Amino acid sequence: MKILCVGDIVGTPGCETVYSQLKYITSENDINFVIANGENAATGNGITAEKAEKLYECGVDVITLGNHGFTKAEAGQLMDSGFPMIRPINYPSSAPGKGYIIKKCGNKNIAVISALGRVFLNPIDSPFDAVMNCINEIKDLADIIIVDFHAEATSEKAAMAWFLDGKVTAVYGTHTHVQTADERLLPHGTAFITDIGMTGPYNSVIGIDKDISISRFVTLMNKRYKVADGNCILCGIIIETDDSTGKAVSIKRLKIF
Repeated sequence: MKILCVGDIVGTPGCETVYSQLKYITSENDINFVIANGENAATGNGITAEKAEKLYECGVDVITLGNHGFTKAEAGQLMDSGFPMIRPINYPSSAPGKGYIIKKCGNKNIAVISALGRVFLNPIDSPFDAVMNCINEIKDLADIIIVDFHAEATSEKAAMAWFLDGKVTAVYGTHTHVQTADERLLPHGTAFITDIGMTGPYNSVIGIDKDISISRFVTLMNKRYKVADGNCILCGIIIETDDSTGKAVSIKRLKIF
């Protein structure tokens, strides 16, 4: 089984990149299943129903969210309708949607779990407890378990991966928009990378217009962010699994200009 995980999609340019390139990428790499982080897909963060539906139509099987996931109220409504999009599992139980999903792919059940880190982010329940509770609930229902850990601190992401080694197929980080070069297989068969990067404008500051970002740092004035223009990059990873065990056998970074 080959699973493609696409890094944080930034604004309309990032969405258009996925719409235009995903079919080619999946064909060239014999991809069976696609997960994409869409929490920044809409203008001004969040995701709209229109963009979520178009991502699904072009081949994304599951959309994960993060700390900006509910910027657009319609995201909650879409998840509650049964659409294959999930918010972090350690959000309050009263939040719309669910923190995991199980989907059929061939003769295998693939579970995707979204979790949100606590370091340098708003206070929230423990992602470690929430993910472990979920795994205990679904382990007999899923052949493969993938965790999108949306977190700021590299140490927290690494700790989550070691915490889950042998219990899940893969743990990958999102949120920082910068792809790291530390992909590896942990001793008990879990694939890990600190951050899979972003899908959006290349000549930018994590997808944002570079002049606006520079101005905010230099002047400390709260100038409104704007998604950058220009050519885009699509970042992510490809995980290959052993179908008999559900463990990862390889993890490869993907970066397409």
